[in-house]
Amino acid sequence: MVRIERAGGLYHVLNRGNYRAAIFRDGATKEAFLRCLTEACEKTGWVVHAWCLMSNHYHLALETPQPNLVDGMQWFQATFATRFNRFRKEGGHLFQGRYKALAVERGLALGSLCHYLHLNPVRAGLCPVDQLADWRWSSHHWLMHPRLRPPWFTPAAALDDAGALADSPAGRRKYQEYLHWLSAEDLEQKRRGFERMSQGWALGTREFKLELLQAEQHQTGVLRSGEAESNEARELLWAAAVARHKAHLGAQATASPSKSADWKVAIATVLKAQTTVPNRWLAEHLAMGSLFTVSRLTTECRAGRRAGEAYHRLTATSKA
Repeated sequence: MVRIERAGGLYHVLNRGNYRAAIFRDGATKEAFLRCLTEACEKTGWVVHAWCLMSNHYHLALETPQPNLVDGMQWFQATFATRFNRFRKEGGHLFQGRYKALAVERGLALGSLCHYLHLNPVRAGLCPVDQLADWRWSSHHWLMHPRLRPPWFTPAAALDDAGALADSPAGRRKYQEYLHWLSAEDLEQKRRGFERMSQGWALGTREFKLELLQAEQHQTGVLRSGEAESNEARELLWAAAVARHKAHLGAQATASPSKSADWKVAIATVLKAQTTVPNRWLAEHLAMGSLFTVSRLTTECRAGRRAGEAYHRLTATSKA
């Protein structure tokens, strides 16, 4: 899983019980989880925009004013697991593994995530939407009852995305009405990407994802990762590298649309040397025919029998 830590980072953090076991079987365990979360937020300065506890997993829409997600989550999960096992007189792993932490773009993506978490119990059949304000195990209960809120929770993102609603009795009623409408609007849920809220590595626009990946320390880890959830991140970087190399070659990169054009062969050869990009991706995105054609042409380029000028221009730039 891609781990991107930064000051002011926003994340969808989630994890499940080991073997999908029901961790949160009663109210006492859920209250213990929230007390532990309070301690974690006090230690780290985290801000929580939304949360939801289900029977075997949790969700957090989490902001880290300091780049301390990893340290904070290590303390949080380890501490809760220790307390849980001590209370239950059990042993072994509580969670199924490392938590997931999807980077989230501020604005539409964050607001959509908050709504998604607030509607989680409705989708699971645990609570009808018209009773959601009194369902205790999501932050919607706190949104609707301000006196219950701890200092580390804010409903601002959810209210703002639902129509710039005020944090007032009238605004909160309108938010409840908004969730009632959204719960029945499949097209709006699809537009907001509800089905992808727990998938991949980041939630937001293509531009946001590229911006996250610009830092060299992130590029190296993502490009070399073999995890399925990193596929989108790697493909964004490969596409950005193609665009960068085309810009460097200038007019030469548009001189010929041929499958074996020198500029295509040079770019493909450089990417294969510097990343784990597969031949099939290069064949599709550079319009080079088949993956076997890519393999043959790049082998010839490396041997100095093809696209020498363009290849040397790109490799000279990489070394500079």
